[in-house]
Amino acid sequence: MDQRANPIRRQRCAIYTRKSSEEGLEQEFNSLHAQREACEAYIASQRSEGWVLVRDQYDDGGISGGTLERPGLKQLLADIEDGLIDVVVVYKIDRLSRSLMDFSKLVEVFDRNGVTFVSVTQSFNTTTSMGRLTLNILLSFAQFEREVTAERIRDKVRASRMKGMWMGGYVPLGYDVKDRKLVVNAEEAATVRGIFERFVEVGSATLLARELRRKGFRNKQGTLVDKGHLYRMMMNRVYRGEVVHKGNAYPGEHQAIIDVQLWDQVHAIFRESPRKRANNTRAQAPALLKGLIFTATGAAMTPSSTKKGARRYRYYVSMDVIKNREPSDQGIPRRLSADLVEAAVVTELRRVMRAPSITAQVIAHLAREGHAFAEADVISALQTFEYVWGQLFPAEQTRIVQLLVRRVTVTSEGLVIDVRTDGVSGVMRDMMAPRKKVAAE
Repeated sequence: MDQRANPIRRQRCAIYTRKSSEEGLEQEFNSLHAQREACEAYIASQRSEGWVLVRDQYDDGGISGGTLERPGLKQLLADIEDGLIDVVVVYKIDRLSRSLMDFSKLVEVFDRNGVTFVSVTQSFNTTTSMGRLTLNILLSFAQFEREVTAERIRDKVRASRMKGMWMGGYVPLGYDVKDRKLVVNAEEAATVRGIFERFVEVGSATLLARELRRKGFRNKQGTLVDKGHLYRMMMNRVYRGEVVHKGNAYPGEHQAIIDVQLWDQVHAIFRESPRKRANNTRAQAPALLKGLIFTATGAAMTPSSTKKGARRYRYYVSMDVIKNREPSDQGIPRRLSADLVEAAVVTELRRVMRAPSITAQVIAHLAREGHAFAEADVISALQTFEYVWGQLFPAEQTRIVQLLVRRVTVTSEGLVIDVRTDGVSGVMRDMMAPRKKVAAE
């Protein structure tokens, strides 16, 4: 029979000492020494349990127990996280912390690293069942204190909201913060009103987001806006001069940016069915080449679309397909990606606008019509077409294409794009008219 006893596990003990005031610390034997001496004696009494004192000392002299920002305590916690300590020994519990909430945070660190805690003068030892019971009682009070504090904060926030006070957090576009209050930023506020008004015109957050992104519009954080951002903006009752708490709105101390009439117009659109809004979106984003694109055999190609998941795919489909007719030329594509075809046409228009021969024809055409535009202005207008195109709304882009393109023919070898020279002159005339008016003024 094996008579050997199970080996006792070595317990590495760290002593923590603290004194709130610096008074007496210069003495040869001060309060910190007295605390350490008592803790060392206790550790020695537990030598049979495998307790040994580590060499490092963790002392904080002249530092309050109401804060965790203590050099000695920080070093102790760092060594605990590194797995160098098994038991923390203090003279009294309040040497470690005077705050129940801070004490509970320290216990979380101890528990996470399997460290026990002993107070040598208060019979407090978490290595025993009674010590763990006492600890649980203390932690229950700490939890109670946290909940009471949270309730007081919630009550304060609710009372402040009901008085219309802004309680911090995200600052909406259109406002700045001054003396912890929202004040209107005039330039941003004008932008916000413009977005609300434009939404009433287009009736679609999708279209509006597309327009704003094309113009490079960014939110207060410097990121390009999307549909979700616009929804949050137009649902934010702060713009109406209100603050919200738990779903209830209260008159705010700050000035409203959006008046009641405009707010109601926007939200009347939101109350429409999603299907109706989707139809509105599609109606306001017409196909650029509708009525202009044909196959080489003369069959019109009509706009069509399909939806896969959340994405919509647009096409131009030959009427031969729609009416189940057999095409006379099997080599001609009968279904084309609308995005690719439209991009090709726009690329061709941009090339045409830069062509010297077109520039000469436009100048001559405008002169025959009796327009007194300077040649340099005409050239400048043609060169800025690409920039202007990017600023146009979809409906305006469609109108421009209808003026510039006579016909797009789909052949077995590619696209044949017939551009109207007189149409280019008309577009340039429209672009330059405002310049002439300004010059005259």
